[in-house]
Amino acid sequence: MTRFLINLCIALAVMGLGTWAYQEHYRTQAVMKDVRGLQARIGDAHERLAILRAEWAYLNRPDRLRDLADLNFDRLGLLPMEPDSFGSARYIVYPIPDILPITDPIDVQSYLATQGEDPL
Repeated sequence: MTRFLINLCIALAVMGLGTWAYQEHYRTQAVMKDVRGLQARIGDAHERLAILRAEWAYLNRPDRLRDLADLNFDRLGLLPMEPDSFGSARYIVYPIPDILPITDPIDVQSYLATQGEDPL
């Protein structure tokens, strides 16, 4: 009788583990399908990004921008950049640091008077 119960328990455990293994297999397949979908979306995003970068480079060609600046000079007043259009670092105005308040003043005249020296 005990041998029958042991075999029954083993058979039930094997069937339970088999059911669990099949469920995990199907969950794994579903996750793999999601991953493939995400990888496809990432690939599409990379392609769109490459196209957008190419369009940006095409639109920012110096000759095209120069022509646009010439066409819209009356409205924008853009001038071509020259080497002397830039300033020098010596013309930069740096902020003056704040003067810290005196919190513990020393009276030099009375100190010198106690030492026997002439304060002036």
